[in-house]
Amino acid sequence: MRFPTDAGEAASVTRTDYPTTAIADYVFACMATNGETRTALQQCSCSFDVVASIVPYQRYVEASTWLSMGQVTGEKGSIFRESAESKAAIGDLRRAQAEAEIRCFE
Repeated sequence: MRFPTDAGEAASVTRTDYPTTAIADYVFACMATNGETRTALQQCSCSFDVVASIVPYQRYVEASTWLSMGQVTGEKGSIFRESAESKAAIGDLRRAQAEAEIRCFE
C-alpha cells in the first residue's frame, strides 16, 4: 500500500476517483463529529484526502454499503456484519481512517 507524499498528490487522486457528493458527505459527517470549525474543516478535508488516496471509490462504496446494511437488526443483518467479504471491505476503510486520524488529527 502506497501513501501520497503530500496533500497535493492526495487531492489529485480524490478529484478524479470520487464524486463531489461523496466528498461533501464525508466532510460534513466528519465535521458533525469533530465540530463545525475552520480547524475541523481542514482536518476533515485532510482525512478525506488520505482515505481516498488509500481506498478506491468502488471499495469505499462497498464498505459504506456493508456498514449501512449491518445496522439491520437480527438474523437478517448478521450476513452484513459477519461475512468475510464485509469484514474485508470494512477493514480496508477502517485502516484508511486510522491512517487519516494519525496524519490529520494529531
